[in-house]
Order: sequence, then structure tokens, then C-alpha cells
Amino acid sequence: LCAQHCLNNLLQGEYFSPVELASIAHQLDEEERMRMAEGGVTSEDYRQPSENMDDSGFFSIQVICNALKFWGLEVIHFNNPEYQKLGIDPINERSFICNYKQHWFTIRKFGKHWFNLNSLLAGPELISDICLANLLTQLF
Repeated sequence: LCAQHCLNNLLQGEYFSPVELASIAHQLDEEERMRMAEGGVTSEDYRQPSENMDDSGFFSIQVICNALKFWGLEVIHFNNPEYQKLGIDPINERSFICNYKQHWFTIRKFGKHWFNLNSLLAGPELISDICLANLLTQLF
């Protein structure tokens, strides 16, 4: 359920429940199955299980992206070549959704300070601009 915590930490409220995220995952699954059925219901792609949600409560980045669309927010992949071409300094961003070993967490800026809002921590962890840059380099 780390995706739920990640999203709620990003938005600073209890906005998403596991049921809501599961509903988004199922909707994505249906859309994917319809597209894969075009290749035939006996194709290898069609028979693959969903990767939008699993039994452990893990949700895919697609679920997170669709959830944020309800808030008018867009996820831009940090390691996307188009983003890299823009030459944007990460320090000037407002937040990051990160994944490390199948665990989602949020890094968010409040005022001029960055905080690691990882649900596995006892509480928010203040991180410096230099630590942010190092952490992002390690993650991406």
C-alpha cells in the first residue's frame, strides 16, 4: 500500500484509499486487455497477468499517474530524454515520486526545504539540496 501512502503524502491528506487505487488498476487492466485482444485472445500478451496491482498491495506507476489526473497533476518521468533535454534543475521542482525496490515514496518541498516522506520512516526527514541531488542520482 506504499502507493497510497505516497500519493496521500504528496497531496497532504487522506485522498486515496486502497479500494480507489484498486478500482483504477482494474480499469487500466480492462483497457489493456481490450487492446491486447486485438492481437487475439490466444496471444501470449493477452494471457499475461495484470501488472497494475498485485496481491501485496503494490500498484504500478500507471495507477499513480491516473490517480493524480483526478487532481489535474501530471507525472513527468525524471529519466525521460524529453525531460532531460529541458535542462531543468531538480532543486527547482516541487516534488518527486520515487520507487526503490518496489516501494513508492514521496520527496516534497515545503517552502525552501525538502523532506523525504517515505512511509517506512518514523516521520518526515529533512534533506538538503545536495542530499536530494545525490538521492535522485542513485534512484534514477
